[in-house]
Amino acid sequence: MKNYFVVSAAILTTALILSSLALAQDTPTSRPGQVDQRPPSTYQKLADAGPGGPAPVHDLNGFWNGPLEPKFGDMPSLTPLGQSKFKLNVPDPFSAHSNDPWRTCDPFGFPRSATNETRGLAFATMPQGIAIMTQYEKIWRMVWMDGRELPKNVGTRGGASSRWYGYSVGHWDGDNTLVVETTGVDDKTWIDRRGYPHSVDMHVEERYTRVDHNDLELTVKIDDPKMYTKPFVVVTNKFKFTPQQLEDEQLCVPSEAIDYLNTIAIPAGQDEAVGQK
Repeated sequence: MKNYFVVSAAILTTALILSSLALAQDTPTSRPGQVDQRPPSTYQKLADAGPGGPAPVHDLNGFWNGPLEPKFGDMPSLTPLGQSKFKLNVPDPFSAHSNDPWRTCDPFGFPRSATNETRGLAFATMPQGIAIMTQYEKIWRMVWMDGRELPKNVGTRGGASSRWYGYSVGHWDGDNTLVVETTGVDDKTWIDRRGYPHSVDMHVEERYTRVDHNDLELTVKIDDPKMYTKPFVVVTNKFKFTPQQLEDEQLCVPSEAIDYLNTIAIPAGQDEAVGQK
């Protein structure tokens, strides 16, 4: 059974109640209708599989199974501009008054694609780089490994245009760590589901370390002097290798999102439930 945004009124009403409690406690939650179809024991079985031998050199290829949400890292220290931007964000995709891109099924963009809904990840090596593919919304990013430089002056006259997923280049640090650097991300996107903002000048460093054959560790570090007083690690995450393709389809469908809000969330008083009215 595929994951659709609206499954039934009964399921969605239950999801609404549970999500309100989860948001109040700042704990991870899924979008309405997004059901994790894996049996509860699946991730545990992968964890019990052990290291599976040494990690191959310069090779992340294949499918990786992750948790619904990664572990958040440091609490960032915001600049005055960052504080003013952060206050404008309402991180509740179920609310009629939220400006969360998740609510309207806008693209997550980057780095949120690496910090939210991280159940499925895949890598494919190509002649000039590595494609990173994400199960949620079935998107892919190209990490160029051919020596090219990141663009400068993104978003300014004569410079490159900002993009949802920015521009990425990568290199190997030792045998088993892929380092990815990204800039030029459109400032409409958020860093994570908590609503932390960023400027178009943000620099993101991802470090994917394959510690053994079956285990991959990720850290995502943010450097954005306009919004934050110092660089910080936004998430740490762990993935388990799986040799087969993940079959779940996680799509956020705009028409179904609007229908959900109009028929379930707004009539149910979601804003009152989370104290936004």
